[in-house]
Amino acid sequence: MSNRARIHARRRPGALIGPNAVLQAVAVMEERLGVAETAAILADAQIERLPTGKHMIPEVEALRLHRWLALHDPMGAFLIAEEAGARTADYIIAKRIPRAAVWLLKHLPAALAAPLLMAAIRKHAWTFIGAGNFAPDGAWRFAIDRSAADDTVQPPDSLFLWYAAVFTRLYRVLVAPDCTCRMAEPEQDFPPRRTYAIIRAPGRNSGGFRSARDHR
Repeated sequence: MSNRARIHARRRPGALIGPNAVLQAVAVMEERLGVAETAAILADAQIERLPTGKHMIPEVEALRLHRWLALHDPMGAFLIAEEAGARTADYIIAKRIPRAAVWLLKHLPAALAAPLLMAAIRKHAWTFIGAGNFAPDGAWRFAIDRSAADDTVQPPDSLFLWYAAVFTRLYRVLVAPDCTCRMAEPEQDFPPRRTYAIIRAPGRNSGGFRSARDHR
């Protein structure tokens, strides 16, 4: 079966995610690739019109977009996913997290802010994981598992980088400015389960690859 046929294959309906998974990516694509190339990718991804931003969208639209972006521009897809993830996090902070909660997280020590932020992310994980599974491991580690998502084609690596970019920006703004979310190197090509750790700059304790006892 060709790549095009498999990408357009039918998958289980029902999973929804936030519209910014598409909107922010398209904005970056138009800046980096141009309107014409972006339109061609959207056509391949079977996205006839962009979301309004007011409602959840079928997860398959974001999956198709990332898949076809990776096929059109295998290397550029990573840069686009990273910037789109950061912009999605900025939108979440500005529009979806109450201002009082943003203020509180910014003023708490990282050791206290991180667990609160991770708990909030876990509660709303379905809005960006869709049919996948989000499994936090404390405040500084988590896994995203799509093995039960019934994906007809495994999502590209750039999609998993998008997740890391969202977490990097959220933690940098709300927990500590030296946080970086890193994805562990997979042991196989295109595994459906990826593990992540949020680490801090050298000399800072964190729950990434060091201790979770962090006091700013």
